[in-house]
Amino acid sequence: MVDLGRVHVESFLEMMSAERGAAANTLQSYERDLDDVRSFLKERSIRLTEAASADLAAYLSSLARKGFKPSSQARRLAAMRQFYKFLYAEGLRTDDPTGILDAPKKGRPLPKTMGVEEVGRLLSQAEAEAEDAAPGQLQRLRMVALLELLYATGMRVSELVSLPARVLDQEGRFLMIRGKGNKERLVPLSHSAISALKSYGRLLAAENAAMKEPQESAWLFPAASKEGYLPRQVFARDLKNLAIRAGLTPSLISPHVMRHAFASHLLANGADLRVVQELLGHSDISTTQIYTHVLEERLQQLVQTHHPLAKQAKKHE
Repeated sequence: MVDLGRVHVESFLEMMSAERGAAANTLQSYERDLDDVRSFLKERSIRLTEAASADLAAYLSSLARKGFKPSSQARRLAAMRQFYKFLYAEGLRTDDPTGILDAPKKGRPLPKTMGVEEVGRLLSQAEAEAEDAAPGQLQRLRMVALLELLYATGMRVSELVSLPARVLDQEGRFLMIRGKGNKERLVPLSHSAISALKSYGRLLAAENAAMKEPQESAWLFPAASKEGYLPRQVFARDLKNLAIRAGLTPSLISPHVMRHAFASHLLANGADLRVVQELLGHSDISTTQIYTHVLEERLQQLVQTHHPLAKQAKKHE
């Protein structure tokens, strides 16, 4: 019997072009992927149009053994799903064999982060520049305050730049942050963050008082923007420029990376995952679990350092 697989693939591609308006690149990708499936099945004497779920699962498994990334496997599965849905819709099959196939799990990429030393270099550079009393000192003190707050609390950059001016009036070592969904959370401040805030606040008040027409702002970091506060893009740009002056790679530094550094460094020093979840403002613990690699490393070190058998092994080395 003649294998009509290729004919049906061409009909499928024509449908995708005419009815779905698929781009040429998309059609070429579908064609390549389905031809690869057809070749795999042909070696097993199975027609493309007659393949069962187990046959297609075997094909996906073969891709995994060859080292194909989960994203590449998922793309092949997407092509197969579209094709077999087409066959079912056209009455060429009475079932869809891809219906029970699971998409390959994509490994969640670990977040970029910074070492404690890198954070220290960034803060030291910002502090050294802020000591210069030349014009523009307020902006330099603002950078120190932004960095200290970010590293002390791990707040989102959008939460940071939109902090209210009343933060300067509060006493104590805690800060109330309004996060996603208008949810509020309480986070502790470090001594250095409090000090940086006070230094910035004093100069901000002095410069406002010296103006002919002082302008009251509701924001801690006021700016001539649509929102009235420092745009996060401006902070991100200034942070990269500071990183260059500190001798760091700017592409690896961003406000979000510093948020990750906050979480990673806390966990590495013994913090509980649930506590970090609360501090970051994650509604679901699964979001915080991207940091479990840090916990795993710490637990390994704990076992190697404190387990009696590990200690004995070191003595015999």
